[in-house]
Amino acid sequence: MATVRYLVKQVDESVKFYTESLGFDLKQQFGPAMAMVTKGDLTLWLAGPPSSAAQAMPDGAKPVPGGWNRFVVQVEDLGGLVATLKSQGVRFRNEILKGPGGSQILCEDPSGNVIELFQPA
Repeated sequence: MATVRYLVKQVDESVKFYTESLGFDLKQQFGPAMAMVTKGDLTLWLAGPPSSAAQAMPDGAKPVPGGWNRFVVQVEDLGGLVATLKSQGVRFRNEILKGPGGSQILCEDPSGNVIELFQPA
């Protein structure tokens, strides 16, 4: 099983997005600090501002959400899911790209973290 940690702006908002929009299950939540959601063999830790993961580094740098690292959610109907997510106001970084292995698009969770949605060829 793989575990990924994402820094998020608001844990409740992120839990709602991952469970209602992407089909994750809520495993455990620790108030506004952190939640764990699962999908298949993936456990995603959603770490809010009060979590230890968001504390400043010794040089003063503060971890923040966003960036380009991502995990991939494999889907059966990419076009249909994209249409649904767009109707919910989900932000996308690109349009659907097609390659030899399948089709993909990058969307963002409410904190700006990237998720790659992928439909195999």
